[in-house]
Amino acid sequence: MHNTVKNLLDIQDNIKIYLNKLQINNNVKIIAVSKTFKIDKILPLIEHGHIDFGENKVQEALEKWIEIKKKNSQLKLHMIGKLQTNKVKFAVKLFDYIHSVDNEKLAKKIADEQSKINKKIKIFLQVNIGNENQKSGINKKDASQLVSYCKEIGLDLIGLMCIPPANIDPEAYFEEMNKLNKALGFVDLSMGMSSDFLIAAKHSSTYVRVGSSIFGKRL
Repeated sequence: MHNTVKNLLDIQDNIKIYLNKLQINNNVKIIAVSKTFKIDKILPLIEHGHIDFGENKVQEALEKWIEIKKKNSQLKLHMIGKLQTNKVKFAVKLFDYIHSVDNEKLAKKIADEQSKINKKIKIFLQVNIGNENQKSGINKKDASQLVSYCKEIGLDLIGLMCIPPANIDPEAYFEEMNKLNKALGFVDLSMGMSSDFLIAAKHSSTYVRVGSSIFGKRL
């Protein structure tokens, strides 16, 4: 068994054991964040049957995934990085999920581009839960307004996404995001990375974005 597959299975087991212990019933999907990794590292996971993969640069994703997605129609590609409006046209063609919508202009561009090719992408709104100046994401108090706008223009909005402040216990942020997500009527929630996916799973995250714990250190 390839070590990336073993790492993935270990993570799935860890989540299951952890949630069982807490008596929490939550079905968590793992997005294998394959950014910067070559396709030979990714193929064993595809062959194993894993379907959710994450990239954060449109150009890199185009080079890596177009041919593979043609051969494997079940694959789901997640855009988890900041998306520039001038790249939306390309992103909409390739990606199945976009996790980083945080303003009306970007939302509108996605709506326009996807209607041209008759495709519905699943959308998460990125919330800047720690109010950090350097981070993308909408302020939590403006989230419901952006939710209304996205629904108005016909986006398939499925939940919220966040990246909590680094080097601080993320538990309170995850708890707050879970409450906000539920208050807005969503089931899906995108939060948790290699360092904190268990805590995210505890707070109802349905998609965790895990890279280095599966693929190893980025060079």
